Amino acid sequence: MRLDGSTIFVTGGAGFIGSAVIRHLLADTAARIVNIDKLTYAANLDSLPGAAGHPRYAFEKQCICDGPGLRKLFETYRPDAVMNLAAESHVDRSIDAPAEFIRTNVVGTFTLLQEALRHWRSLAGERRARFRFLHVSTDEVFGSLGPEGLFTETTAYAPNSPYSASKASSDHLVRAWQKTYELPTIVTNCSNNYGPYQFPEKLIPHMIIRGLADETLPIYGDGRNIRDWLYVEDHARALTLALEHGRIGDTYNVGARCEQTNLAVVERICDLLDEISPSVAGPRRRLIGFVEDRPGHDRRYAMDAGKIERELGWRAQESFESGLAKAVRWYCDRRRWWRDILDRGYQRARIGLG
Repeated sequence: MRLDGSTIFVTGGAGFIGSAVIRHLLADTAARIVNIDKLTYAANLDSLPGAAGHPRYAFEKQCICDGPGLRKLFETYRPDAVMNLAAESHVDRSIDAPAEFIRTNVVGTFTLLQEALRHWRSLAGERRARFRFLHVSTDEVFGSLGPEGLFTETTAYAPNSPYSASKASSDHLVRAWQKTYELPTIVTNCSNNYGPYQFPEKLIPHMIIRGLADETLPIYGDGRNIRDWLYVEDHARALTLALEHGRIGDTYNVGARCEQTNLAVVERICDLLDEISPSVAGPRRRLIGFVEDRPGHDRRYAMDAGKIERELGWRAQESFESGLAKAVRWYCDRRRWWRDILDRGYQRARIGLG
């Protein structure tokens, strides 16, 4: 079976994408998983049903900025790979409080690279040859596209938010550690993820939850900003393939060719909610309104995923229609999961106006 005998560190494994990766690894491979997460506001171990007590799963509460703590984990578990998904990721929060993004995304990645390098140098023979460090990043590092064209692996970096700048910095560190120290690294850059267990601050769950409550649905600016939407379980499969078969030193873009305006996304959410959970007050599109735009709001992202498709055989299995229907149904059926988050004190007030 795939990855039999391997031990994999997944940093940020209690987050949205990280938890999807762990669910995939436990279900579809024989790897032993060590979930390393400091459990910030957006982390949730309830996103890993069945993991606690699984014979191939361990959880370690640990910040990736803590070098001695990481070193102890490397010495204890002796991993064969690291999948780095630990990151602060909400653009609006980065506008209001950029320091934590620099700390986690830049200093944390540096610290993790240093400890991974120390560990890799301690290995010998086949174990050293098969070690991999997979760094998971975003399309936002490339900046904003015009009405035509796609981001490729050779697109120049032009980040426009504190979040994307911090992720761009981390990508450059990973590249430098491969070129300078020969650490066997791989980088992936993904488009906007959505799906089960996404924290309510992100667009799709935020609009689903507000729509279920018959609250206004605030859209930034004119609603014409375009994103390429990637179902999180498709992304988890792509990351595992990149870890197993990606070329050392290479970058792989992961996108699903599902470009949609923000307005179109919210309109479709309204229609799905009307089908699944009708409101006595009428169709949800009546709730849509427009609010002041986010500062520096990138106009369009779109990914060319041709490289990972050709070289690693990955394909997105979900269309936007099928994936969004699954996501809306999941949030309607799993209200306890997100209500627990709201009950713990998460505030849905607007942030990120600078």
